[in-house]
Amino acid sequence: MAWNWEQENWPNFDYDKEALADFENRFLSESGTLLGAFKHLSGDERQTITVSLLSDEALKTSEIEGEYLDRESLQSSIRKQFGLQTETRNIPPSEQGVAEMMVDLYEHFDSPLEHRTLFRWHAMLLGGQRGIKEIGRYRTDDGAMQIVSGAIHKPKVHFEAPPSKSLPFEMERFIKWFQRTKKSLPALTRTGIAHAYFVSIHPFEDGNGRIGRAISEKALAEKLGRPTLIALAQTIEKSKKAYYTALQSINESNEITSWLSYFAETVLEAQRTTLVRVEFVIAKAKFFDQLGEHLNDRQTKAIRRLFEAGPNGFIGGLSAENYIVITKTSRATATRDLSDLLRKNALTKTGELKHTRYYLNYSLES
Repeated sequence: MAWNWEQENWPNFDYDKEALADFENRFLSESGTLLGAFKHLSGDERQTITVSLLSDEALKTSEIEGEYLDRESLQSSIRKQFGLQTETRNIPPSEQGVAEMMVDLYEHFDSPLEHRTLFRWHAMLLGGQRGIKEIGRYRTDDGAMQIVSGAIHKPKVHFEAPPSKSLPFEMERFIKWFQRTKKSLPALTRTGIAHAYFVSIHPFEDGNGRIGRAISEKALAEKLGRPTLIALAQTIEKSKKAYYTALQSINESNEITSWLSYFAETVLEAQRTTLVRVEFVIAKAKFFDQLGEHLNDRQTKAIRRLFEAGPNGFIGGLSAENYIVITKTSRATATRDLSDLLRKNALTKTGELKHTRYYLNYSLES
């Protein structure tokens, strides 16, 4: 068995350009739509959604690797990185590190990718982990770097990365390829190859997946000339099995059309997810512009909680009991408030009696 990096054509990846053409066109078109939506946000709204999207990406890129972080700590750390006011709290090294990497990627998206960039990201990500021997440098251990599963006495080897002695050459070649293709390759093709290429080299002891996804987002941002803020890790995390299956398909082959098609579809879905988030923020502003003066304090508090839940709202919808807990009011008052919100088209409802559930009508359609 020969791994992809052991084959004669490595790292000259083969793929069907025609199969990717429609993805590339849709990406550019939808990027314009997303940029137009961002322009409708106020400065404070842009700030808020930027912190929210970056913290979600930090959270989800870690969850893909089985590391579960605290969202509030991530947001607090990201706000601090941007110099914004935030509550004082002790932020664990894991949250602090990935937050630093996400902000560094956002602020320096157009700086050349260099070895020191990757070393800096690696040190940010893993600086607080005692079990990692080599932090902020490529691995030097002579042992095989393998991705395995199964029992210890009978492991299944899914992939073996290039030996450490070849990493200086492999990573220098990767860096030069990344710089050289900034203008010559279409956006989705380049970002897909960059991710596959980097994780195939697997240059670090740990953190390769998270850094590989950061490189992908950098590739997209460079092509667009601005930070993308797309929900890439969030989209991948929803279907981790599909992600790892797609990656596994290139372990023994440098024909990567199927991988690039998968990754292109993922990027497009991530782009749509971000657009929904931005449109939701715009809808929130319009909602309060139209109805804000006509809501009492209890209604305003409940509506804000619904908006905080995001475009998908409360799981299962808002019940009268939820409203009572949120507003700390009586059942009779809750019933009057909810009926009034329905009359004002602020909410819609489904079900009857104890099964009644309420949902934001943030488009204010009757």
